[in-house]
Amino acid sequence: IDRMVNDAEKYKNEDEVQKERISAKNGLESYIFNMKSTLDQDQIKAKLSEEEITGARTQLDAALKWLDANQLGEKDEYVDKQKELEAGLKKLVEKVYSGGQGGSGPQQTCGQQANMGHREPTIEEVD
Repeated sequence: IDRMVNDAEKYKNEDEVQKERISAKNGLESYIFNMKSTLDQDQIKAKLSEEEITGARTQLDAALKWLDANQLGEKDEYVDKQKELEAGLKKLVEKVYSGGQGGSGPQQTCGQQANMGHREPTIEEVD
C-alpha cells in the first residue's frame, strides 16, 4: 500500500501537466470547430463577404491542419496557437457581433462569442 501511495504522489504532477495539455488542445479544437460552425450560419453569411468567409475558413483549416500535425504538443503551444487564431479572426468577429451589441453590455472575447449558445454538459447530463 505504501508503494502505491508513493507512486501516486510521484505521478501526480505529471498527471496534472498532462491534464492541462489535453485541456488546452481540446480548447483549441473546440474553438476551431465552433468558428467553422458559426461561419456556416445564414445570419453570419449575410453579414460577411464571400472573401471574408473564405479567408476565415482558410485560417481555421490551417489551424486544424497544424493541430493534427502537433498532437503531442505542449500546453503553451496550443494556447499560443489559439491566441494567434483569435487575433487573426478578431476583426471578423467584431464585425459580425458589433451590430447585435448596440454598444451596450459587456464586451466579449472571441472565445466567448464563438461559444454563444453552446455550453458544456453538466455531470447530470453526462451520467
